[in-house]
This record gives sequence, C-alpha cells and structure tokens, in this order.
Amino acid sequence: MQWLNLGLFLIEAVVYFSVMTAFLHFRRPLGLGVFLAALGVMHFMETYLAAVFYVQLPFGTVSPGSSVFFAGKLMMILMLYIKEDAATVRQPIYGLFLGNLLTVGIAQILQLHAAVMLPGGRAADMGFLDEMGWLMVWGTTILYIDAIAIILIYERLGRFIENIVVRFAISGAIILTFDQIGFFSVLHILLGVPLPVFFGGWYAKLFAVLIYSTLFAVYLKIDQNDRWSASSRQIKDIFHDLTFRERYQALLAKAGVDGLTGVLDRGRYEVDGPELVRKSLAMRQSISMVIVDADHFKDVNDRFGHQRGDAVLKDLAACLSKSARSSDHLSRFGGEEFVLLLSETDHEKALEVAERLRQDIAAFVSRPDGTALTVSVGVATGPDDGRTLDLLLSRADERLYQAKNNGRDRVHGRYGKV
Repeated sequence: MQWLNLGLFLIEAVVYFSVMTAFLHFRRPLGLGVFLAALGVMHFMETYLAAVFYVQLPFGTVSPGSSVFFAGKLMMILMLYIKEDAATVRQPIYGLFLGNLLTVGIAQILQLHAAVMLPGGRAADMGFLDEMGWLMVWGTTILYIDAIAIILIYERLGRFIENIVVRFAISGAIILTFDQIGFFSVLHILLGVPLPVFFGGWYAKLFAVLIYSTLFAVYLKIDQNDRWSASSRQIKDIFHDLTFRERYQALLAKAGVDGLTGVLDRGRYEVDGPELVRKSLAMRQSISMVIVDADHFKDVNDRFGHQRGDAVLKDLAACLSKSARSSDHLSRFGGEEFVLLLSETDHEKALEVAERLRQDIAAFVSRPDGTALTVSVGVATGPDDGRTLDLLLSRADERLYQAKNNGRDRVHGRYGKV
C-alpha cells in the first residue's frame, strides 16, 4: 500500500506540474488570469487536506495537500517570477494573502447564522470551520513569507550558482523546510498532529521539490525560446517590487518626502518655504536659510558607484536631521544639496547652527573609503538678505559658492568665512 501511495503521489505531482506549467507557458494567448485563478482555487483544498487527509508513504505519514499541492504552488510562484518579473508575481502573492483573509473573515460571519437543516442533509461542522479559519490565517501568513523568500533566495543563490535548476531546487528545499516547521507547529497545537508527521511531511516536501525540479529541467529543454535568464537587479530592488515599495515611494513623493533620504523634498520646500518666510517677517522675526552641499560628491559616485553614493546621502540626511532643531525645516533641494529654514533665528545664531552641522557631518559621516565627508555651507538671513524665499535662496547660494571657491569644508555668511 505504501508503494501504491508513492506512485499516486508521483502521478499527482506530475499532473499538477504539467497542467499548471501549461497554463503558465500559454499565458499570452490564454491570459495570465487563467494561471493565477488556477493557482488560487487550490488553496482551500490544500489547507483542508493538510488538516484531515494523510497517507502512508515509505518515508512516513504525509498529506498530499501540503506535500504535493502547496509545494507545487510555491514552485509555480517561483517559475512565474523567473519567466516574468517581481511586479507580476506579486499579484498572486497578494491575491492569495488578501483572498484567504477574506475567506476567513466571511467564515466567521457565517457562523453567526441560525442555520436550518435540509431534508436528508447533515449539520455543518462549525467547529471544524473555525479550526480551518485559524489554519487558513496561519497558512496564509506563512505563504506570504514563503513566496517572497523563495524568490529572494533564488536571486541570492544566483550570485554563486549559475545553473537555474540547481538554484530552483535549493530555494524550494530551504523554504519548504521553513514552511514545514511553521505549519506543523500549528497543526500540532490545534489538532494534536504527532511529531512523526512532521518528519514524514518534511521528507515528502523535499521529495516533491526533487520531482518538480526534475520536471522543471525537462521543461527547460522544451522551452528554448522563453526568458530564463537571471535578474541583474539588486536584491533590495526586487524586494521593493515584491512588497510594493515603489508605490510607497510614490506616496512619499505626493506627501512631499524624499524617497531616498526620508527628509522633505523640494516640492515641500517650495510650498512651505514662502509661508514660513511670510509669517516670520510679519511677526518681525528673523528667519535664516542654510544651504549644505557635500564636497566633491561627484567623485564619490564616479569612484564607488551611485548605490554607495546614495548610502552616503542617507547618512548625511540622517546627520542633518539629528543635528537640526525640531523647529527647523529640512529638505533635500536636489542632488547632494540640503536646505534648512531656521525660524526665529538671526544671522549670528544661524552661523553657529551651520558650523555645528559642518562639524557633526565631518565627525559622523564618512565616504565609502572611510575618509570624512566634508560640506560647504552658505547662510542668508531675512529680512536683511531679502524678504522673499527666492531672494534668501539667491544670497545663500552665492555664499555657498564662495565657500566652495575658498577651499570647501567651511561656512560662509554675510561677512565671509565663519
């Protein structure tokens, strides 16, 4: 009987992989929705089978729902990523996550009904429905983590392993091991599933990975014309796509926050700045502008690359944020330039603030080679230097370039170098 079950296990895996791969292969004429819908409708059955349906195989007691179908789903998600991109594969990841949460929520509402029994029917097992709800919540959470992690591990392995079938197999084995630990713990707590089932299920999932990886290798031989190349993108960029980070960046842009550094952006400066100047001058208070520009920053990008340059800019912005006062208006003006508007601050006080900022940056911010990052700073104060934001910017900018022309790493104000 064990060997019959093993044969059926193998047939189930081959059928699942073949049908789902056909949907994926013909996604252009059929539409990607066919593949995504087929992927999604299996989830409830997977969870149900994992809770109640087990068979005996030579290496232990296992559930085909978990070992064949859930493992297959993760491998299909990885295949979709390889053939498409992160922005496409996040559709089933979030669709499954949100759809399963909706299923659980509706199931809880259904239990509030005063149900009637149809002639010859049987009463609904509401206790089991409740158990299934908790399993669905936990399984959905693990699936979300699994789906993102298997892609990131696959890409990380690409730095060391060129063969994509090997990467495919290793990624699946790692994530399904993690999944077995996570899902079994809840099965054990809720349903009292014994420990030997953990090892049987684990061996079965690894066996399923071996089957799917073999079938994947066969498919690669058949599918010679489709894209199966490794991504050249950074891991963090792939992660941002998978987690809608770029949408978050768009929201930040709309909110006036610079997506790279987290300080206010130039748009917010242009909106808030004129009002800050107007209010200060209307109350007969001084307002100062401080422009901070990183010295020789083009050299950082040219020598170390823009990614390392971006890291320096983040450190610079963080230092400015920490050193600035809570009442100061800090924004990234563009490139490596930052602007602070200091309300209720006369010129002498603004020069003190600017000099402290310059010293803090030199002490706490480094270039990629470990040398200190220096900045040049220009300071202007209204109303003496101008009664509008544009005039203050023009005066501060002139003094910034005086600081640069006089050797950099210095602050220039109305009376020259500090």
